Formats: sequence, C-alpha cells, structure tokens
Amino acid sequence: MIKPAKLLRTTLLTVALSTVCTVAASAASVGVGTVNTDALRLRAEASTTSTILGTASAGDTVVILEDAGNGWYKVDFNTVEGYMSGEYLKVSAKADVAIGYGMVDAGGSTLNVRSGPGTSYSKVTSLSDGAVVSITGIDNGWYKVKTSSGAVGYVSSEYMDICKSSAGSRGNATATASSSSLGQQVADYALKFLGTPYVYGGNGPSCFDCSGYTSYIYRQFGYTLNRTASTQLSNGVSVSKSELQPGDLVFFRYNTSYPASHVGIYIGNGQFVHASTNQYKVQVNQLTSGHYANVYIGARRIL
Repeated sequence: MIKPAKLLRTTLLTVALSTVCTVAASAASVGVGTVNTDALRLRAEASTTSTILGTASAGDTVVILEDAGNGWYKVDFNTVEGYMSGEYLKVSAKADVAIGYGMVDAGGSTLNVRSGPGTSYSKVTSLSDGAVVSITGIDNGWYKVKTSSGAVGYVSSEYMDICKSSAGSRGNATATASSSSLGQQVADYALKFLGTPYVYGGNGPSCFDCSGYTSYIYRQFGYTLNRTASTQLSNGVSVSKSELQPGDLVFFRYNTSYPASHVGIYIGNGQFVHASTNQYKVQVNQLTSGHYANVYIGARRIL
C-alpha cells in the first residue's frame, strides 16, 4: 500500500465525529520527547530566531517526527508541527504515554492493527480509513492504540494523523485560524497555574498579581506586554465581546480613575482565568454574568 502525499493544513477539519482532528504534513513518528525545562518553545523553523508557534511546559510530551540536525527535532505538539531544541527534550523511541488521538489516513484502504509493533505480528483487527482511535504509546515508529470497541494493538505511524480531542458540539465547527489555535494554547497554558497565590507585584511563576500573571503567560510565547492592567490596554488590538477568542485579554474597572484596574485571559465558554484578589489566587470566573460582567470594559487580542 503506497501512502499518498499529505497536504499541510493549518485549520481544524470539519468532521462528523466527537473528535476534531488537526492534520499536518505527517510522517512516520520516530519517538516521544519529554520536556525537561520549565517552558520550551515550538518554532516554525529550527532556529531560536524563528516564529514561535507555541510553548510546552515541563513534563509535556511531543511526538518526534525526525532529527532536524544541529540539535533540533521536528515535532508534533498538540497537533501543531514545528521544531524544538533537543537540549531540553528527553527522547525515547519507546514509551507508554497518552499522545492523544489518531485518525487513519490510508488512502482509502483499511489499516491492520497488529498485536505488536511490526508487520510480523498477528492481526488483531482492522480500521477503516478515517477511523479515530486513542494513541496510548509509541514503539519504534508504531503507535499503540485503543479502538472504540476496546481492542488494543499497534499500527504504523506512517498511516496515522495526530488529532486533538474536542467536545462533540464542536464536531461541525467551521475552520479555525491558526492564530486562534495559538490563543487556545495560551489559554491552556494559563490554566496550568490555577491556585497559584495572588501577591501584589508578583511576576510569577510562584505568585502573581493580575497584570503580572498576563505578562508572564504571554512572555512564555515570545510576547512582551506592558506591566499594568491600564497600560496593557494599549497592547494588541481591540476586539468586541461577541468576538472573544481564547487567549484574548479581558479588562475590568472598579471605582478608580485609571482606565483599567484588573485584567485576565479569556478561556472560552464565557469564562476567563485571572490572578484574583477575591480569593487571592489564580482562578476561573464567569465573564458573561455576575460581578465581572458589570465591571467589564473591553478586550484586546495580542496574537
């Protein structure tokens, strides 16, 4: 079976499934990399001056697609392909780790699921083209998978596209721009700090104030924000409340003469995450109702 060339796609595929797949220019995966530094940037090219596509945290795993040379690897991180420095990755050709989901891309043919990582192992079952399975590990270019029927086995990574889990209600979503995908990464990264203490003047990562929190999060993605909530109003571009996307900065004003007195990061579904003086910690609150809806003044898009 000869696999046709795959086209690079930077948007979510619209599929009638409870899993939405983001398909990139895929190749056979050669291993798994585990991030061993606080934050590791995903770059568009194998260079520290290249565009930042995302940021992985310590302990995050990436799929190693190839050795790009000069100490860099081409990787797949959260369905986005790019490059990471091998200096900060612990690489293994074999690992039992939940990678996410995979969609069969076999050019219209079925794909055999084997009892072990190789064509010499017995056939467990077969998957139709386009079928989605959970990927639970990798072994020398073969993915360990679990099918919807519960069968467990191995498939060649050459015939699988890595997918991102999503709510069933998004199964018919329209294509999402790559900037929105990066905004979701910002929101996801921001949520990693839930419960971190609020301390006035805190710049992170052990404590934050509101603008110190937003500045720290965006700094990990290569963006420098102004330091206070009021001055962050001049960062990025204005966006209406009805057009908010994950990663957008949301601003509030209490009884003050300053243009803004508080800032957080929108995470979707009418919610935002922020370093709050309410419970003196990083927490999630509703934006569309209650107290924060009454003091909301606007939003800015940084990406």
